[in-house]
Amino acid sequence: MTYPLFDLSGKRVLVTGSSQGIGLALATGLAKHGASIVLNGRDPEKLSAAARDLGNAGHLVATADFDVTDAKAVEDGVGKIEREIGPVDILVNNAGMQFRTPLEDFPADRWEQLLKTNVSSVFYVGQAVARHMIKRGEGKIINIASVQSELARPGIAPYTATKGAVKNLTRGMCADWAKYGLQINAIAPGYFKTPLNQALVDNAEFSAWLEKRTPAARWGNVDELVGAAVFLSGRASSFVNGHTLYVDGGITTCL
Repeated sequence: MTYPLFDLSGKRVLVTGSSQGIGLALATGLAKHGASIVLNGRDPEKLSAAARDLGNAGHLVATADFDVTDAKAVEDGVGKIEREIGPVDILVNNAGMQFRTPLEDFPADRWEQLLKTNVSSVFYVGQAVARHMIKRGEGKIINIASVQSELARPGIAPYTATKGAVKNLTRGMCADWAKYGLQINAIAPGYFKTPLNQALVDNAEFSAWLEKRTPAARWGNVDELVGAAVFLSGRASSFVNGHTLYVDGGITTCL
C-alpha cells in the first residue's frame, strides 16, 4: 500500500554530510520511501562505502564529493548534479561538526571552522540548489538544526550559536523563497547516538544526566529522525514553511 502524501517516488534528494551518522540514516530512510539519493561528503572512501550499501539494498544512489564549506566548490558541485545526474527536488543540509571546550578557552580557528561548517554550508548549498528550484517553481529544503537552537549547556556555546543561526536562516529562506513554491523547514534533533556524540554516549555521568533531563529518559536512535524527514520531504507538508521541528524526546519542553 502506498500513501501519496508520504510517497517520494521520482524525487531526487541531495543529503550533505551523508557518509555516516544522521545524514546516512536520513538518506537511507528517504530512499526506502522511493527517493533516489545523492550522497555528499569529504571522505571519498566513506562515501563510496555508504553508496555501495545503499545500492546493494536496491536503492538508486549517486555521490558528489564537493566541499560544502567552499562556495565555488558548492556552485560547481550542484551544477554538475543538475547537469549529469538530474534535478535536485529535495535538499537536506545535514553537514555539521562539533568542538567542545570551555568558552574562555575556545580557539579562534575552531570558531571559524564551526561557522563555515555549520552555517556557511547551509547558506552555500541552500542558495545553489534554490536557484534551480526557483526556476522549476517547486522544491523542498530541510536544514538540520539542533536542540541547541533553543537551549545551551556549558562547553558548546559556539556550536549553540551556529545552530541558532540555522534556525533563523531557515526562517529567512522561507521569507524569501516560499513565494516561488519552495518549502524550507528544519529538523532539530535532540541527543542521538551518532559518531559525533560517541564520547558523550560513552560517558556514564553524562548519559545519566541526559536520561534524567529528557522526558523520554533515553538517547535517541538515528532512525527515529526519518519520519520527520519524510513528512517534510513529501506532499504532507505542502503548507508547512519556515518551521523547526524538534525531535528530542521532549527535552525542550522542560526546565
